[in-house]
Amino acid sequence: MTGELHEAKRPVSALLAGPYGHPFHPMLVAVPIGAWVASMVFDLASRFAPDPGFLAEGSTWLIAIGVLGAVAAAMAGFLDLFAIPAGTPAFRTGLLHMGLNLVITAAYAAGFLWRQALSPADSPAGGQVALGPLLLSAGSLALLVVSGYLGGKLAYRYGVRVADEATQAGGFRR
Repeated sequence: MTGELHEAKRPVSALLAGPYGHPFHPMLVAVPIGAWVASMVFDLASRFAPDPGFLAEGSTWLIAIGVLGAVAAAMAGFLDLFAIPAGTPAFRTGLLHMGLNLVITAAYAAGFLWRQALSPADSPAGGQVALGPLLLSAGSLALLVVSGYLGGKLAYRYGVRVADEATQAGGFRR
């Protein structure tokens, strides 16, 4: 099992997934997380702003940016998942993390299309974000928190793609 654990920390492809101890997936997830959190802020602000149209439009495009970022993060994350031995708790956690992220990304993509399909007459007064798309985003964001917890568990509890302790010790020597 020690050999499997050591191999699980090595990338399938350093060029595509990031070098040993420095994976690309955690760097890439900042794009969808940031875009989707910002879109929720814009959604909520659109309910209170006197001229909310620009906030609703900005939120829609932040969702699109998040979906594109999620696709890039998923590709690197999928390569990281390949390195985890099947049948292990870390692998099962990785599958759940991946599955949730696929559902979340699909929900945001559907929300983007829903927003694009709404006519100005379907929008609440003044162009604020309609309640349905706002609730879809809120639910998706709640699932994202759960998935982020699982991603943290993979890195911080199971040490997936984290350098081993001998390598880490180099940062603590004087």
